[in-house]
Amino acid sequence: MHCNLKFSKYLSLFAFSALVFSACSKNPSKDDNYLDNDDDRIGYASDASRIEFANNDVISLADQAGTLYNAEYIRQATSTCVTVATDTINTPHTLIIRFGDADCPCADGHNRRGSIIVQYNGRYLDTNQVHTITYNDYYLDGNRLSGWVKTTRVDTTVTGNWYYKVQVNDSLDMNPDPLQSKYIVWSGNLLRRWVGGSSTNDRNDDYFSVSGMATLTRPNGHVFNFNIATPLQFATSCNYAQSGVVNVTGFTGNRVLNYGSGTCDDDAQLNVDVHVYQLTLEY
Repeated sequence: MHCNLKFSKYLSLFAFSALVFSACSKNPSKDDNYLDNDDDRIGYASDASRIEFANNDVISLADQAGTLYNAEYIRQATSTCVTVATDTINTPHTLIIRFGDADCPCADGHNRRGSIIVQYNGRYLDTNQVHTITYNDYYLDGNRLSGWVKTTRVDTTVTGNWYYKVQVNDSLDMNPDPLQSKYIVWSGNLLRRWVGGSSTNDRNDDYFSVSGMATLTRPNGHVFNFNIATPLQFATSCNYAQSGVVNVTGFTGNRVLNYGSGTCDDDAQLNVDVHVYQLTLEY
């Protein structure tokens, strides 16, 4: 009996020591709600910025082509690799932006190949017009975009203040090797407003605000729900979300993602409870 009591005392001491060691070994920069997966910490912030940039960019390209029915402000001045074709005889009407089979350097500095296909009825700029956008082997800077986008144009009583209701179900493949695809999936219902540059035909001075809710599925299969609390701002001349605040849920815990105050940079901030983490976005 004395021997068992002694063993029990040593066992309790060992358990207490292990607990103290475990507590002291915990990284003080993390808390129980912060993801231990290094890939996810910056990953979902970068992935959401990447695919929403690509989504917003496609709508902008469609609008430019659908308004002018040419590729004058899409391609570089000396380039002929972008063409716009339209069919307004058949219903639905079809507009196709073709970039060719090889990378086409465009006026905004991005390389594109493949085609963007837009179908609609009536006139392109009609109120309540639905534009259904799909892709034919379309790549933006080496990343393949697939899926679809549906936009509904909504006019307001303020001239020039129209906006789009956007339904999106896009996938962006981040790996150029088709045998090792790394898909980002972006699905949801958004509002997209054209808040700057609408008075010119130059796409490089355009910027937009995006609000609403969407679900992001990362290449590792982790799912995050994005509820945009402060509209995200995207400029066609910037590769990153410039500003906006998003409440993020899913996978592990709740957090607040802040893309900044409007500067074109790769900085973002993650807030988990009282903890603040600085992130560097990837494009």
